[in-house]
Amino acid sequence: MKNELDPLAAERQFFSALVDASVEALDRVLADDFILIDVMSGSEITKSSLLAVIGSGQLKFEAIEPADPLVRLYQTTAVITGRTQMSGRFGETPFTVSSRYTHVYVEQQGQWRLVTAQGTQISPQPEQPAA
Repeated sequence: MKNELDPLAAERQFFSALVDASVEALDRVLADDFILIDVMSGSEITKSSLLAVIGSGQLKFEAIEPADPLVRLYQTTAVITGRTQMSGRFGETPFTVSSRYTHVYVEQQGQWRLVTAQGTQISPQPEQPAA
């Protein structure tokens, strides 16, 4: 069912843990020195900070729909790029965002662990006038 040697399985675990607000699952998939570059602000977020904000319920993902994952393997490193459509709330403020992301995983003791994640918001395209 779960292939520990598959970086895409780790990727699915990461997104599921965010939606499920599972601090335990996030703790397993994130490397100890994990750094997130936030899609909304560009700030650096450590593993402990992400676990705290998810665990407290301050950040709640209602849905994350990943698309077009591309996996590139380099021995014990996997780089995954793709797109997401996310919705949720930060505090009382709801958000919806489309993004492109880069996730870097390293294999540690037979498990893929996410060491860094960076998201870039995709701006809505203006509607083109009818010809």
